[in-house]
Amino acid sequence: MDMETRISELSEHLTAHAEEGQTPGGPALRLQPDQETIIRVLDLLRNIMFPAHFGQKTIINDFAVKYEHGSQIAEVYTALSDQISLALLHHPDYCEAEKAVRREKGRELAAAFLDRLPNIQACLKTDVQAAFDGDPAARDKDEIIFSYPGFRAITVSRIAHELFLLDVPIIPRMMTEHAHFATGIDIHPGATIGRYFFIDHGTGVVIGETSVIGDRVKIYQGVTLGGLSTRAGQGLRGAKRHPTIGSDVTIYSNTSILGGETVIGEGCIIGGNCFITRSIPAHMRVTVQSPELRLQPDRRAAEGGCWVYEI
Repeated sequence: MDMETRISELSEHLTAHAEEGQTPGGPALRLQPDQETIIRVLDLLRNIMFPAHFGQKTIINDFAVKYEHGSQIAEVYTALSDQISLALLHHPDYCEAEKAVRREKGRELAAAFLDRLPNIQACLKTDVQAAFDGDPAARDKDEIIFSYPGFRAITVSRIAHELFLLDVPIIPRMMTEHAHFATGIDIHPGATIGRYFFIDHGTGVVIGETSVIGDRVKIYQGVTLGGLSTRAGQGLRGAKRHPTIGSDVTIYSNTSILGGETVIGEGCIIGGNCFITRSIPAHMRVTVQSPELRLQPDRRAAEGGCWVYEI
């Protein structure tokens, strides 16, 4: 069999089996939201909310800033309208609707999202302040906005969460997974997060869909706010599966807090490497008992004065 025939047969086979296991009605054959367009929207929104940091560097006066802002907001509206209309193919109320109906709903939801931008911007300003107040390594707020992965992930999360609240399918998760890929921080768009939120370092942080986080919460790398068990699979959809974290809580690195009924009371300090599956009263300090250290000379290198530290 020549290569041209083999390629043709392989193409036919893969196309014929592409729909196996998909949602009835074959959405995989339909147009889907475009990943590059969604990333472009995120970049534009970051420009809009922080023009001094991410806008055009050639702008020289306030009038030009307003013009650029207006142009970018118009682009966001147009792009989101189109992408939401495609995403609605995965919404039970619109999957069978006419294209004109979906396009009108897409415009309506995009406009509703734009109305929420001032609140998103206000929340992000508190997050910048929390990072600056909580990290002595931060030289200034510009450094946080430009370079902190935690702030980047929070920015995308706050944007995606508003679309999630508007019941827009797929796109919020596309946004947060893009941030996850870029930062190593996985925040589900359904998570509810209060103001003055700070993720320090951030790599390996996981925040589940039904997590609720109060104001002025600080968490470090490797923290998981997760479900206690997912064995029931889709049977758990809509249930509160992830913990609630009260205001003014600090959670140190590599701690896991699991379960929808788990509540960490306000003002708690949770030490590193804890595994928590029950509620903690307010204003508690939770730590894992430190292992005992044993120090003894290393016989193999005694002449060099080396030591072995055992835990």
